[in-house]
This record gives sequence, structure tokens and C-alpha cells, in this order.
Amino acid sequence: MSFKLPKSKKPLWAALFLCLTLILGISIGYLTNHVFSENAKFTAFTDEIFKKEVSGSTLTLHYSLAHPEKLGIARPAASLGTVDTDMEKTYQLCEEYEQKLKSFSYSKLSKENQLTLDMLLLYFHTQRSLGDNYLLEEVLGPSLGIQAQLPVLLAEYAFYEDQDIVDYLNLLASIRPYFQSILKFEQEKSAAGFFMSDTTLDRIRKQCDSFIKNPDENYMLEIFDQKLKDYGKFSEEDLSKLSSKHKDILVKQVIPAYQELMAGLEKLRGTGKSSQGLANYEGGQEYYLYLLKSQVGTYVPVKQMEQRLASQLMSDCREINLMLREQPSLLSKLTGGADLPKMEPVKIMENLQQQMGNDFPEMEETPYEIRYVHESMQDYLSPAFYLTPPLDTGSPNVIYINQAGRSSNLELFTTLAHEGFPGHLYQTVSFGRQEPSHIRYLIDSSGYVEGWATYVESYAYGYAASLMDDAAATDVTRLAWLNRSVNLCIYSLVDIGIHYHGWDQARTASFLKAFGIRDAAVAGEIFQYIVETPANYLKYYWGYLNFLDLKTSQERKLGEDFNLLEFHREILEIGPVQFPVLEKYIKQDDSKKEEALLLGSSSSYLSVFTDMS
Repeated sequence: MSFKLPKSKKPLWAALFLCLTLILGISIGYLTNHVFSENAKFTAFTDEIFKKEVSGSTLTLHYSLAHPEKLGIARPAASLGTVDTDMEKTYQLCEEYEQKLKSFSYSKLSKENQLTLDMLLLYFHTQRSLGDNYLLEEVLGPSLGIQAQLPVLLAEYAFYEDQDIVDYLNLLASIRPYFQSILKFEQEKSAAGFFMSDTTLDRIRKQCDSFIKNPDENYMLEIFDQKLKDYGKFSEEDLSKLSSKHKDILVKQVIPAYQELMAGLEKLRGTGKSSQGLANYEGGQEYYLYLLKSQVGTYVPVKQMEQRLASQLMSDCREINLMLREQPSLLSKLTGGADLPKMEPVKIMENLQQQMGNDFPEMEETPYEIRYVHESMQDYLSPAFYLTPPLDTGSPNVIYINQAGRSSNLELFTTLAHEGFPGHLYQTVSFGRQEPSHIRYLIDSSGYVEGWATYVESYAYGYAASLMDDAAATDVTRLAWLNRSVNLCIYSLVDIGIHYHGWDQARTASFLKAFGIRDAAVAGEIFQYIVETPANYLKYYWGYLNFLDLKTSQERKLGEDFNLLEFHREILEIGPVQFPVLEKYIKQDDSKKEEALLLGSSSSYLSVFTDMS
């Protein structure tokens, strides 16, 4: 028997140690880069904000996520919530968010997260700036008020699973307490001297009356029954029971809720001032500046805004005058019926997609639906609107067309460009397909969104020329766009005049008369609409001017290297943010962005945009 010395196990242990070291190294590297990194912590924080904020209202949750459970978000009891008047808690939360955002190391974040941080920090800072002026907010209105929008939002409440139907019916039952909270808010406004004028009250009552008359024929009944059939999971007996239940809730709860709202508002009649702008109220100018920041997304001083608007107005008027001097027949063509051939909306959308290819990035085929505003609501809703899809499905993409008062085929063509391609639908889907942070879906900038849709209209008028049987078609459609631009610019100047400078109806009529709007009834309607919707026109037109000026700036900077399609691609990739943030990420080279005044590392970035007077 031979005796052998045992072999040393050191090499094996060494190998195991090396393997363990390698695994630990990989793991630590992974954890450093993906779990404990600044980007991971920032993403976790923004996801936390998203989950908290999106769950605050069943409507918000449903229109943001078709299947919230898949993101670990439990559905709260179906409710429309309440109008909160305890702003101190809101401001405190905004401040907490702001401080947390400032704690992140800006230089360690990805470009996408830097952009999100900039946008969020400016957003929460702006929300806190509302201060004691919250009673100047108005949730009701003849066309843009919640009582006018709610029937459409509920009618479009998609049924993805059985729970959605249950939630929908419970939402209907929650309208009464929601309206009661609105009445409480309106009572506070009345006590503070901020209640609406009797004229506005009459217009709201007229809208509500239109919705609730003929309860047995209310359009929500027909839409609900059709959605149940399309859902396709119920027997005829169950369909009948659900339909009966729905009608019972509508007749016994929804319609009485609207009646109680009107009765409650009627008790406050006469406690408001006559129709006038925000400047006539204590804190009104400050509140208007808040709207310019929070709704329009601009932090430019009002005087500078007026100068830019006046400059564009003069430029457009000069071009119009030059065109009419050279071709006097253009005016008669534009006002005398020169128009596009009649086309179905789907055909218009197809044509727009074909023509926009040279100016805007190509996008994969996107399904959409064209629907029409119900006759009972035509007088109170916009000419058209696009309903954004949930972020987790990307569909349905629905465009509503209001057939009331439409005057021409050209108008329908450009309206569908605004709402569809290359407008809202295209912009929304393009941004969504980049799979941005969820918080970017919930918090955006209306000035960017509406400004983009108005900006692309200017291209759509050019596209329309190819469909017009006229040798001067390009000039006719150009003149049509300039006319629209001038009108929007005039209304934007009136908006500032009424709400910042305190113009009354006579001063407004005098201004409008200088631009050919001499009909007293028309001038009165313009005045009343702008009184009821402060800063609304500026979302569209000031937003448009921001995109136009960005393009001009980039053209000058890049010269022959400027590429329109790439410029639009960059804007779409950045997505809906406030204009200071958009300008920062468009204008600056990547290498210089960290050297800029940063929201995450310096309060000076905020101070640049706080003095707008």
C-alpha cells in the first residue's frame, strides 16, 4: 500500500475565491448602476409621486392606466374626489417634493432624468406660488368647466374588464357629493367676493339644462348600452339588468345632482361682480401670472409677451397687405367660397399622414377613431378634441368632431391636423412610444401641447393647397392661415388686456374695432368668453410663437445644417414641458448643459422666472 501526501486544496479555494470575487464584483457593479445609483433612486422617487398622484381620482387613474394592478397600484373606491380648499397641505407637499428633488446629484442623472427633474422642480415651485389666490380658480364654466366636460369623460370611460363597469356606475353615484364640494367652494368664493357674474351663471345653467332635459333620451344611455355590447361578455339578460341599473342611477342620481348644483349656484346669484377680468379682483394680477406659468408654461414678463405678440401681429398684417396688393382677387376667393373638396374625416387623416412626411418624423401606423359630439352638447364643447389613451395601452386614440357651426372643408382639414396628424394624436403617441417616466404622462404643459397643435396647423394650411383646384391655391391657404394667426394674436392681446390691465367691455370693443371686428354682439361674445377662460388663447398662440421662435433661432444657429425634420424630432423627444425647460434642452449643446443654471443645484434658475410683471 503506497502512501500519498494529500493534495493541497489551496488552488480550489483560490478558484472559488476568485469566482466569488467576480460574482460579487458583478453584483456590486449591477447594484451600483441599477439599484443604488442616483438614476435608480430618482426613478423610484418619481414613480412614488406618480402612484400617489394618479390614485387621487378614479377618472385620473382610469384615463392614465387601463390596468393599474399591473403596476402595483390598487384601485381606490370609485370616486370623483372633492374640491380641496385646504391648500396648506398641498403647498407643504409641493415643498417636500421640491426639497427632495434638489437633493439629487444632478450631474449623476441621465439626460432624461435631468430633464424630468428640471420640469418637476419648476412645476412644484409654480404650484406653491399660487399662495392665497386659490379662491380665484374656477372649476365651472359654460364650455371648459368640469360640469360640461364630465359627461364626455364618463361617456368615454372605457370598459377593459368587469371592474371598470362597476367603477363607472359608482362614479355616476359619486357626482352628487362631488358637486356638493364644488358648491362649498363656490360659497367660499362668494363670501370672498370672487363669485362668477350673473352672465356666466346664466351660461352655465343653460349648458346644464341642455344636458339634463329629456332624461329618458340622454345620450349617455345609448353610449353605455353600446359599450356593453362591444364588451361582449354578458348575456342578454345581464345586458338588460345593467342597462336598467344605469338608467336608474342616471335619472335618480346624476340628473338630480345637476339640478342641485344649479339650485345651489342660483342662491349665490348677484353676489359676484359684473363680467370683468382678473385684474379687477384683489390678487387677480398675481393669479393671472400664475396661470401664465402653470397653464401656458411661460415665465416671460408680460410686457415682453405683449411686445412679441405685437411684433407678430404687424408682421402678419404686412404680409397680408402685400399679398392683397399683388393679388387683389385672393380676398374674394377666401371670403367667396374657395374651398377644398368635401372629404370624409378618415380620408383627411390619411392625406395628412401622407403629406407630413417631409416635415415630421415618420411614425408607425396608429389606430384611431373619429366620433361626433352628441347633438345635445354641441353648443357647449370645443369644435374638436382628442382624448389621450392610457399610458399602458396606447389606445384607444379618439378624436371628437363637433359638427355645430363648421363653415368650410378647409376648416375641417386644419382642425383634424390640430387634433390628429401631426397634432395632438401624433405628438402624444410619438412621445409615448419612447416609454418616458410615468410622471411625464401625469404632469405636462398645456402651452406645449396646444402650442404644438397650433404650430402644425400652419403646415396643414400648406398641405391643403394641394387639394384645392385653383392656380393660386398656395396663396389662398397661406392667406387663410395668416388670417387665423392674426385672430389668435388679437385674442391673446385682449386676454392680457382684460386680465392683466383690467380692460372693460368698452375698451375691449374699441381694440377689436381697430382690427375690423365692429359687430357689438361679436365683440361682446369675445369679451365674455375671454373673461371666463383666462389665459386659454395664450396656451394656443403663445405656445405657437415659442415653437416658431425656437425654429427661427435654430435656423440662424445652424445655417445650412438646419434640418426641419430633425428639429421636430428633437421637440417630440423632449416632450411636453414648460418653455424654459424646452429651450434649455433645444438650444444648449450636451457638453454645456451641466454648466447651465440647473434646477437641481441652484435656486437661481428659479429666480430667473419668478418676476413676470
